[in-house]
Amino acid sequence: MKICYFDTIGGISGDMTLGAFVSAGFRLDDLAEELNKLGLDGFELEANHVERNGIVATKIEVVISNQPTYHRHYNDIVALIEKSSLSPAVKDRSKTIFYEIAVAEAKVHNSTVEKIHFHEVGAVDSLVDIVGTAICLEHFGIETVYSSAVKVGNGGFVSSQHGLLPVPTPATVEILKGYPTVLTDIPAELATPTGAAIIKACSSGTLDVERIRVSAVGYGAGSRELEKIPNLLRVIVGELQPADESDEIVSIETNIDDMNPELYPYVLELLSSAGARDAYLTPVVMKKGRPGMMLSVLTERTNVDALLKIVFRETSTIGVRMQTLQRRKLARSVKEVQTSFGSVRAKSVFNDGRELLVPEFKECRRIARARDLPLKDVYRILEKEFTEMAKA
Repeated sequence: MKICYFDTIGGISGDMTLGAFVSAGFRLDDLAEELNKLGLDGFELEANHVERNGIVATKIEVVISNQPTYHRHYNDIVALIEKSSLSPAVKDRSKTIFYEIAVAEAKVHNSTVEKIHFHEVGAVDSLVDIVGTAICLEHFGIETVYSSAVKVGNGGFVSSQHGLLPVPTPATVEILKGYPTVLTDIPAELATPTGAAIIKACSSGTLDVERIRVSAVGYGAGSRELEKIPNLLRVIVGELQPADESDEIVSIETNIDDMNPELYPYVLELLSSAGARDAYLTPVVMKKGRPGMMLSVLTERTNVDALLKIVFRETSTIGVRMQTLQRRKLARSVKEVQTSFGSVRAKSVFNDGRELLVPEFKECRRIARARDLPLKDVYRILEKEFTEMAKA
């Protein structure tokens, strides 16, 4: 699986991200040509080689000229992206990143996503950085994004349209809620709202970097020299090695003994639809011998808040237990396999260097209904064909 790893050595910003991808091998002219599909005028990309602690990196400048002073609202930016000739994947990823910023800004300023606006110059800069990042990820064929824990500054202030803001800025902190973050003692804005949104919207979480078979590396430079660390973002592109995977997952649990049991299937369905990795019930005996249910939910850190809202809204519980768990799992992906039923999506699992194909329930159900066959027969046929493929 082709992945990209954001190593936030000195934080992350939009221009650092573009610089890292250009350093990794994406030609600046090709990036500019793709960005022209947005239909924006009055900006140019400039790239220069700079050194940060002896490491050569690319510094990208978005040079903006002749821009009016009106504002673009979030919906205006979405409309601009939608009407462009960019690919659907770039459009979707760009809108997702912008949405993270809009939600955070709305929360910080007690407003709504629809009312949030981006100053014209800032909006052009953000459009170039965010859409450019989505273009770079597509160019390198990235399927999944991971990152290090995001480094943020602590102390000092930065200027904004609203005056001086503390570092890390309120929007950056809001965006990174639930994502692994390192609060450094460096009084500088290491992670900007744009950089934080790129991580939050695109990344599937943190990852052990030694598990990547590296194909390209790039360094994007920040604007200033830092005393303690190099002001760099490192982008590593490569293949995720087919070996045991390890990651962290959050377990949410609560015991319930006063709820109508007919409601549980609905709650489990909502949790699964909202991105829970797993949601299940375990019968328990509670105090005074009352029978109850333990509701368990497994999820990534970034999804904890959304799932807690469902638990508190849809159940009678008034409190939950949470803990972070370490997981070890076999590397897996979903692939299209040619079978006697035609093209079928199957789960591909690697163990000890060998690939194991596993039928997917939804695919088996689709075939059973379409062919008017017993579901168990579809499973049996596919399992036999997959076993023969593994031996070939």
